[in-house]
Amino acid sequence: MAVEFMDRRNLDFVLYELLGAEDLTDRLPYQDHSRDTFDAILDVAEQIAREKFHNHHVELDACEPVIVDGKVRILPEVKEALCAYAEAGFFAAHHSAEQGGVQLPSVVSLGCHIWFEAANISTTAYIMLTKAAANVIAAFGSSEQKKLYLPPMLDGRFFGTMVLTEPQAGSSLGDIATMAEPTPEGHYLIRGNKIFISAGEHELSENIVHLVLARIKGAPPGVKGLSLFIVPRYRMNPNGSPGEENDVALAGLIHKMGYRGTTSTMLNFGENGQCRGYLLGEPNQGLVCMFQMMNEARIHVGVGAAMLGYAGYLYSLDYARNRPQGRPIGHKDPDSRQVPLMEHPDIRRMLLLQKAYVEGAFALGFYAARLLDEEKTAAEENDRRDAGLLLDILTPLIKAWPSEFCLEANSQAIQVLGGYGYTRDYPVEQYYRSNRLNAIHEGANGIQALDLLGRKVGLRDGRAFDLLMGEIGKTAEEASGEESLRDFSMELRQALEAVRETTNTMMTEGSGKGAERLLANASSYMTMTGHLVIAWTWLRQALVAQRKLGHANEADRDFYRGKLQACRFFFRWELPKVHYQSRILAGLDETCLEMQEAWF
Repeated sequence: MAVEFMDRRNLDFVLYELLGAEDLTDRLPYQDHSRDTFDAILDVAEQIAREKFHNHHVELDACEPVIVDGKVRILPEVKEALCAYAEAGFFAAHHSAEQGGVQLPSVVSLGCHIWFEAANISTTAYIMLTKAAANVIAAFGSSEQKKLYLPPMLDGRFFGTMVLTEPQAGSSLGDIATMAEPTPEGHYLIRGNKIFISAGEHELSENIVHLVLARIKGAPPGVKGLSLFIVPRYRMNPNGSPGEENDVALAGLIHKMGYRGTTSTMLNFGENGQCRGYLLGEPNQGLVCMFQMMNEARIHVGVGAAMLGYAGYLYSLDYARNRPQGRPIGHKDPDSRQVPLMEHPDIRRMLLLQKAYVEGAFALGFYAARLLDEEKTAAEENDRRDAGLLLDILTPLIKAWPSEFCLEANSQAIQVLGGYGYTRDYPVEQYYRSNRLNAIHEGANGIQALDLLGRKVGLRDGRAFDLLMGEIGKTAEEASGEESLRDFSMELRQALEAVRETTNTMMTEGSGKGAERLLANASSYMTMTGHLVIAWTWLRQALVAQRKLGHANEADRDFYRGKLQACRFFFRWELPKVHYQSRILAGLDETCLEMQEAWF
């Protein structure tokens, strides 16, 4: 029997028991759905992920894309998988029936998507980028642009990308030099060079719809002068079919340590002066449009990191249960039977750490999707606004915390397998290599930390931060009514106050000329706040598990006990780190800031 790469029981727990996804069927956009329709769609996603995605994830890692006769050649199974995904209607599933979708709630749509990420993150990257690009066009495109590009993208015939990075700019988007020159015909001529463009060139779809950040000739310098353009690989004929090439040239492939099946490209736009771009949204508002895609992608990066961690955890769990090695402490007889790795306490420690990290991050990602549903469909305007603010402040955490700590989970999975874990005969090292990329995908973790501390904490005069702290406080108060969780309630409340006080101190001391001191400690602040949020996420899960434990069958009792034990582990071994970090952060430590180049 193949080793599991996803746990359906935990998905059902998070969707229905923790987040109440079934309650959404009472709301107008989702009234045609029920728990049965949600489960049926999830079943289809699971089946396709197992049969079409997971079957080639190892081979794809070994046989990454190459250029042959000027074209990118990719393992044929990739196209087969993406066609199966498209035929099942998943590209459009979260859209309205008029657009070919079934109007799935975001939280259920994510429940489908994670099957593909866990099965094969490289093949799934083409999907995520296309759906996110289509969402940007749906939000900011003209009626003509929507008519021209959305139907083929939602059918899975055209794929999408996001095109930001340039060789001289890196993450500094204000230094983007790609130019857009207006023409009398209404389009722009795009000229520039872009690098690290995921899914930027392939033969998997009829067309590739690039969303390109560029600067209109004469625009202001910096990020305020950036605009967003639709730049198709092939120009569009009036009937909606792809036409002639649009002067977008592949300059080369970049070969990374992970995500090897996703083409990473260098692209030249307008080598012959004939690359046409079409303004998306308003001039000089490119980042406003692009940040919708980037924020959506950041959430998916965090969830993808959790899924890679999850797949590694489940593999190492199965290995530990079935691999005989060694004997219990005190058993010296070499003729006695070996015991499974699972019977060694340090193996259980490594497995418990993985479970605490990946299931905590998993639940947080789904909470973000539930916030999207609240932002769109909550009855009260205040509730919709608050959901949006919570999502704003959590987005950098959702991206950065899993991509750091679920990577650590992958490291522990390798260690559980011992020497075999370090070989390519087992998939855990592949999960690690792919997950290592998520720390830089869609903005490096350091940038997420700067965003959290430099922007989101002060968002709406601190309203977003206060909302988050208030939600955590509500859970602590609720847990105080459960005797078995009372200690956790107190510990979460103490950590909450430490983070709140430290944040107030940092924002006060780091204002004005102290901003550099403040932001020098942003990464540590991200870790501290992330640990608080994951502890909160675990206590929410523990509340559900504790209340259901007494009425469950034996299999479910073991499941709920596992939740409670993982919560206990995180509170005993991880949450105390918040207090250590808060003490250092409150002093705005200058050790890193004062380090001189010559001292290295």
